[in-house]
Amino acid sequence: MEIREVSFRGAALSVSTRPQEWLPQVAVAGRSNVGKSSLLNWLFGRSVARVAKAPGKTRTLNFYLVNSSFYLVDLPGYGYARVAKSLRSQWGRELERYLTEERRLAGVISLVDIRHPPTALDLELNRMLQTIGHGFIMVLTKADKVGRSQRARARQALQRQLGLATPPLAVSVRTGEGRAELMADIADLLTSWRQRQTGD
Repeated sequence: MEIREVSFRGAALSVSTRPQEWLPQVAVAGRSNVGKSSLLNWLFGRSVARVAKAPGKTRTLNFYLVNSSFYLVDLPGYGYARVAKSLRSQWGRELERYLTEERRLAGVISLVDIRHPPTALDLELNRMLQTIGHGFIMVLTKADKVGRSQRARARQALQRQLGLATPPLAVSVRTGEGRAELMADIADLLTSWRQRQTGD
C-alpha cells in the first residue's frame, strides 16, 4: 500500500464531533514527545500533521483521511505532567471510550521511544489493547539514535514484557528504516477489519 492523497478532516474529542463515514480507522498512540506527528508526516510523505515544539500539544483526536478509504488518527500524547490534571482526566475517559467502543477502529499503532524503557502508561495501554482484542502494531521510534546491539536488546526486552509473538518493529523517520514494513502492517489491519465487516 502507498499513500497517494491525505487530508486533515478535523480535530475532535467527543463522539459527536468525530467523522461519521463508515471507514476504518487506525489510531497512532504514544507518550508525549515519542514522535507521533513526525511519524505521520513520514508516512504521508508530506507535512500535514503539525509537529509541536513542546510535548503535550495534541489535545484532541486528529483525523487524517488517507486515499479516501481510511483514517489515520493522531491520539493525544499521554504522560505529560504540565497539562492540567482535569484535562488529562478527560483525555483518559474519551480515549478509553474510543479504544473500547469505536467499531470503525481497525487497530492501533503503539509507539515507544527506542532509547528509553517503556513507561507504566506504555505497558498499561498495550495490555488494554491485548485485553480488548484490537489488532495493534508495536513500533519503536528513533531507531537511528542507537546502535544495532542496543536496538536488538530493546526489541527483545519489549517483546518479553508484552508477551508479543514477534519483536516490535524499529523505525527511523530520518533514515526511512521500517516504513515499507509499517505500511504493510497497516494494510493488514485494514484488510482484517474489512473482512470482519463482511462476516457480520
